[in-house]
Formats: sequence, C-alpha cells, structure tokens
Amino acid sequence: MSTSPSGAAGAPDSSAPMKVLVYSDDADTRAQVRMAIGRRPAADLPPVEFVEIATQPAVVARLDEGDIDVAIVDGEAQPAGGLGVCRQAKDEVYDCPPFAAIIARRDDGWLATWSRADAVVSMPLDPMALAQAVAGLMRRRLDSRLPVR
Repeated sequence: MSTSPSGAAGAPDSSAPMKVLVYSDDADTRAQVRMAIGRRPAADLPPVEFVEIATQPAVVARLDEGDIDVAIVDGEAQPAGGLGVCRQAKDEVYDCPPFAAIIARRDDGWLATWSRADAVVSMPLDPMALAQAVAGLMRRRLDSRLPVR
C-alpha cells in the first residue's frame, strides 16, 4: 500500500511514478502504446515511467524484480506472444501486476480471457481506450498492491 507524503495509508504519492511495462517485439507498437498513454493517463494518477521490453526472457526477469505496477503485452509479439507471457506471469509471479493485452483480431478475445488479462484493447489502437484501460489498472494497483516483503 502506498502512502502520501503526509503518511495517510492508501493515498497515492503523486510524485512517485508508476512503472508500466510494455512488451512487444515491434518498436512501432511500443511507441504507439507510449504515445497513447502519455506521461499521465488521468489527472488523479501519478506519472508513468515506461519499461520497454522486446523479449519474453526479459519480461520474466523484470517481473521477478517486483516493481512493475501495470503490464501491457502485444498478443502478436514474436516468438513469444504476449497472451502466453501474460498467462505465465499470472501463474508464476508473486503479487502479479494487472495486465492489458493488445489483440489484433476480435476472434482473439477468447485467448485474452484464457491468458487472464485484466483488460483487452484491439488493434488498431484507440488511444483513448488504451489510456482509460491503463488508468483503471493503475488505480486498481494502487488499491491492491501488497506491502513490500
């Protein structure tokens, strides 16, 4: 649980950025995600610090560090798709952050459900839809993050 500078439990520290992991092997997709979310997806949230990752092993290593607040995965990433990465994280990561999955086809919705993604956004990316989804996941993380071990 985060605390404000005054020490009130549950109140976010608006000066400390939240870390948002963006996984895609495509640099253009990662850039689209960054542009859609911006520095702060909603006025009531802390700023965002992006952690861009292009490989599945790097995602696993970064999630193991335990300081990621929200993860966004590209379902079309190669060779390891983002939906499989999401499912693996949900099964293996202690205090797993909420995930947003980006899917290319509406028919992939069932796969996003299987992956246990907390939010799903379709391609082409709608910047408003992605920003709203990520803002919701950031609020959820602020409310539910477990204390540091």
